[in-house]
Amino acid sequence: MIVTTEKTYATEAIATPYTYTVVKPENQEGDVGYFNLRMTPGKKQKIQIELKNDVDKEVTVGVEISQAKTNSNGVIEFGPSPIKDDSSLKFDLKKMVTGPEKVVLPPKQKKVLELTIDMPETSYDGILTGGIHLKVIPTKEEEEEKKKQKGVINEYAYLIGLVLKETDTPIEPELELNNVYPGLSNYRNAIFINYSNIQPDFVNDMDIEAQVMKEGSNEILYETKKIKMRMAPNSMIDFPILMNSEKMEPGEYNAHILVSNQEKKWEWTKKFKITKEEADKYNAQDVTLIQERGIDWGLIGLIVSGIIAVFVIIFFIVQVINNSKKKKRKQKKSKKNS
Repeated sequence: MIVTTEKTYATEAIATPYTYTVVKPENQEGDVGYFNLRMTPGKKQKIQIELKNDVDKEVTVGVEISQAKTNSNGVIEFGPSPIKDDSSLKFDLKKMVTGPEKVVLPPKQKKVLELTIDMPETSYDGILTGGIHLKVIPTKEEEEEKKKQKGVINEYAYLIGLVLKETDTPIEPELELNNVYPGLSNYRNAIFINYSNIQPDFVNDMDIEAQVMKEGSNEILYETKKIKMRMAPNSMIDFPILMNSEKMEPGEYNAHILVSNQEKKWEWTKKFKITKEEADKYNAQDVTLIQERGIDWGLIGLIVSGIIAVFVIIFFIVQVINNSKKKKRKQKKSKKNS
C-alpha cells in the first residue's frame, strides 16, 4: 500500500526510489499484501520485509510502527497519527513490535528489514492491528533543495498493515460515551462527541445521529448524521457536530446521540457546558466568523472621513496661500502705479 504523507509537496523525481516485498511466514492467513498472522501467547516471532533500492544512489528508509486509530471522519488510520490511545487498549503494537528505526540501502541493492513481535503471555480474543510505516529520510542536501523549491512537493510513503490474532472467538461490539465538549473542527466552531470502541475488534458500518439542545429545551440547535463509518479496535473517536458558522454561546446544553450498526444500537444523552472563556476563544478562531466580521465599515468610514478632512484642510491652506500671493501682487502693482 502506498500513501502520501501529511505534508504534501510536488516533484518530477521518481515518487518512491525503492520498493518492498512482504515475506510471508508460515502463520500468514489469506493471500493478502500485508501481515495477517495467527499468533500464540508468549510467542516471539521475526517477520521480514525485503527492501530494494531502484536508484543509483544510497537511500535511507525510516521505519515506524503504529497502532490503528479512528479519526473524526470515522476512518481508520493505520499509519502514524497524533490521535491518543484509548484507555481500553491493553496491548500496544508500538511496544510489542521492535526493530531498527531506519535501514540504509546501497545503490541498486536489496536489504531485509527484520522486525520482532513479542506477544504477551496472556491470551486474548479479538485482534491487534496497526501498520508498518516506511518513508525515505532525505539527506541534508535534499532537505536544503526542498526548502528552495516553491509550490507543492509530493512526499510518498509505504504503509504495510499488521493484523495479529490468536482465536476466532466472536467479539460483541461495545461502545462507551466519554465526553461532550466544545472545540474547533477545521477552524470552525463545533461540539465534539468523544466515544470509544472498547472491544478488540473493528466496528463496521457505523451510523451516527446527534443533536444539541439548550438545557431545558427540546429545540434542536445543531444536528448531524453520518453513515458507514468504522472504528479500529480499542480506539476512540472525536466526532464533530458543526455549528454552521454560528457564534458559540456560553451556557448549559444537552447532547442526544444515537450510534448503530447491523448488530447493535447505543443511545446516550449527555449534559455539557460551554464557558464564556471557551466561547470567546473559539469564536475568535472560527474562520467563518472572522470572514463575516471581515471589513470593519465603521473603521473604514472614520479613515475616509479623516482623509477627506485632510484634503479640505490642504485645500483651505492652498487657498489662503494663493489669496495671500494675489494680495501681494496687487499691493506691488498699486505701488508701481503710484
